[in-house]
Amino acid sequence: MTKGSSGAGGGRHGPLSGRWARISEEISAQLWPLPTTAIVIAVLLGIYLPVLDTTIDEDLPATLRDFLFAGGVGSARALLSAIAGSLITATSLTFSLTVVALQLASSQASPRLLRLFAKDRTVHATLAVFLGTFAYALTALRTVQDGDETTDAIVPRITITLASLLTLASVIMLTLFLAHLATLLRVDTMLHNVHKETDRTIAVMSETPADAGGRAEAVARPADSHTTRAASSGFITSVNRAKLLAVAVQHDIVIEERNPVGSSVVSGLPLASWWPCSAGGDDSVPAHDDIDKAVNAAYATGYERTAGQDVGYGLRQLVDVANRSLSPAVNDPTTAVNALRHVSALLRTIAALPDEPPALQDADGTLRLITCRYGFADLLELGVQQPRRYGASDPDVAGRLFELLREVAEAAHTAGQRDEVRAQCRRLTASVLDGGYDETELARFERQRLQVEEALSPTPPPPPLPLLPPVPPPL
Repeated sequence: MTKGSSGAGGGRHGPLSGRWARISEEISAQLWPLPTTAIVIAVLLGIYLPVLDTTIDEDLPATLRDFLFAGGVGSARALLSAIAGSLITATSLTFSLTVVALQLASSQASPRLLRLFAKDRTVHATLAVFLGTFAYALTALRTVQDGDETTDAIVPRITITLASLLTLASVIMLTLFLAHLATLLRVDTMLHNVHKETDRTIAVMSETPADAGGRAEAVARPADSHTTRAASSGFITSVNRAKLLAVAVQHDIVIEERNPVGSSVVSGLPLASWWPCSAGGDDSVPAHDDIDKAVNAAYATGYERTAGQDVGYGLRQLVDVANRSLSPAVNDPTTAVNALRHVSALLRTIAALPDEPPALQDADGTLRLITCRYGFADLLELGVQQPRRYGASDPDVAGRLFELLREVAEAAHTAGQRDEVRAQCRRLTASVLDGGYDETELARFERQRLQVEEALSPTPPPPPLPLLPPVPPPL
């Protein structure tokens, strides 16, 4: 965990955008909001449209009547009953296929990819159309009435025609859903969706300026600082730094974050530390409990990681796919190579981000908040370590790791970033030496290692020490 280095993880998120990112992430991952809204609208439409239908039926032009339902009471009831029955069956089929897709994604790729399926808008829209049409047909069925000696039969022709149109839309939606599901189950599509989601997170975190506070330098935590302990267990999904700044200014204290977004916290363990700005020590701030509650309120925790402010979560998912594809049970190094391609692109984007402030100050220039987030070194380690461990014995994976380091090295803009890439290259070289490769393969890796060194050096590097054994001349 680094402070003050280029990284990602919530450094400049304001309260409004941070709250909106968290709320939108939570809502989008739920299956029920859009279908429930469609059901409510369909029920209201099924209640009030027949009233309008009866009022304007006699005034409709003849050309429009030719396109409306022309059957009797029995035909109307049979049609609406068939629509309601078929749509609930189609809904069951859609839900069953979605469950199968979730199981396949969990077993073949990563359990952490299930959230992407739950967030898929096509799945939401399909369920909304099916359930909305079912609710509309069921509600409209009650308005069809037989006639007697005193009253005429009621057959709301516009209402029934709309039910037929919604049924046709449902059939089209089912076709599109099946085609979309076939695409969604492809591992390349899963990797692309994770990459796209993480790109959005990086864009939000890099483009949203801080609502309050300016850049400051971090200081060491004093020995008599007060520790705020977590009120609940889970993963930190977001942190509202503007709220932390406001608490620090209100109580004239300095707050230090102890855990970055995406890390796991346990109830009762340290979440943050704070100490008074003025002399007098911890006893000069009487409202310890109020400060602790306010600091806890600035953190949002959940039982799983989310992509709202957590850039590392996207890398974690991609690395999980690469790890599983390299397991003996799957043995699919091509998928691992494809996953590393996405990891490389994300790490290049992260490396190009401007340095985030290690601390924030208030309008008067007083240090108020020391931030904590996963830095470039942490994210590079996340993206490279496990694939190196599990894939160093495969020539394609090892070669792709060298290419990844070269690509990231070209995007590195600080000496610290280049040092981290160079250290990873040395560790990868050591792993390759233990991989049992022949001389031809070692020679190829040596060329790739030299390309990494060239990308790290603005000028041609001096002759490096031989990290790989020299290749003997051919006989």
